[in-house]
Amino acid sequence: MTEKLTQLSKTASFNGFGVALVNDKEVLYQNGFGVSDITTSAKYTENTVQNIASVSKTVIGLAILKAQELGKLNLDDPINNYLPFNVFNPKYPEVPITNGHLVTHTSSIVDTEEYLTRNVVLKDTINLAHNLGIDISPTRFNPPPAKTSLEGFLKNLLDTEGEWYSKEAFSEKKPGSIYEYSNVGASLAALVLEQAVGTTYDKFTTQYILRPLKMNASGWSFDAIDFSNYSLTYQDKQTPYPYYSLIGYPDGGLLTTSSDMSKYTLELMKGYIGKGTILSKQSYKEYFTPQLTAENFINRSTSEYSDEYNMGITMGFGSTGNFGHTGGDPGMFSVIWFFKDKKMGRYFIVNTDWDAEASGKDQKAIYDLLDEYYIKLNSLSKASE
Repeated sequence: MTEKLTQLSKTASFNGFGVALVNDKEVLYQNGFGVSDITTSAKYTENTVQNIASVSKTVIGLAILKAQELGKLNLDDPINNYLPFNVFNPKYPEVPITNGHLVTHTSSIVDTEEYLTRNVVLKDTINLAHNLGIDISPTRFNPPPAKTSLEGFLKNLLDTEGEWYSKEAFSEKKPGSIYEYSNVGASLAALVLEQAVGTTYDKFTTQYILRPLKMNASGWSFDAIDFSNYSLTYQDKQTPYPYYSLIGYPDGGLLTTSSDMSKYTLELMKGYIGKGTILSKQSYKEYFTPQLTAENFINRSTSEYSDEYNMGITMGFGSTGNFGHTGGDPGMFSVIWFFKDKKMGRYFIVNTDWDAEASGKDQKAIYDLLDEYYIKLNSLSKASE
């Protein structure tokens, strides 16, 4: 399989990619292919670090349920029981938004243009980006001084006294009634957790999730990882983006490797069958239980591999009952996906902007290889028991 994936990487529409494959007992395969830096020809390996975008949201669900286990919060609690400022839908001021609404994307909080234009911040100076000839228009990247705290960012967006507040940050639907994917709502869940447990989201998730799983190459900031292993991301195969981070980092900013994600994927697969270590059986059952009904959807995706047919606790479900999450940010695409009947978990990430036709064709070829070899590797795994 490695040889075939290596050959595929030479003609792929993305510069580098990583994969991981697990069953319900062990990691079967992990590797990286292509390059992480076209200038130095640095190899993309299983130890290459990348941001994984919205796949990060699956961690929010684990963290909220861990906090619930610790007696720090409850999914049914109104978020204003915890937040240092009030958040409510101005069209339904008397209807409380709950923690459960946030983690199932039914809060009625939506992503505004202010969120989209202010969330991404350059790691280095604007001059560096200019020298590289990279597009750093205000609608995409903000200068390093724009970096602010998660609390300050969300307060400015959602508090009626906030600098960027707008009623447009809330939909016309009543909280709890309609599914509408919300990055802001996901990061707000992380802020609720911070207030409930008395420490930052990055510290809490590192203590209760990353370290127990020995995801030692992972973290939520450039300072938390070995930056020498960090991959550039690309607009196309020739043009790099500048290094950037997210102010709303809980909703998309986990920096990790394919090796670490293989451990994470295995834990979730074990959690699904009741043998996880991060959460109790009861909590994992809640995490993986679809929370919504057809009435919660206006345009319900029925594609087999869509993660928006139903929602667990930040975990998306497809129409077949398989589950996972996708992610995308400037210069990258990621997906973690689980096949419940085969008890197979699959992780895939690239470091180049996604081209629907070309990248989709390459993705299918990679998936076909992984699926083919899963049968062989899984048989060997069972034979060795």
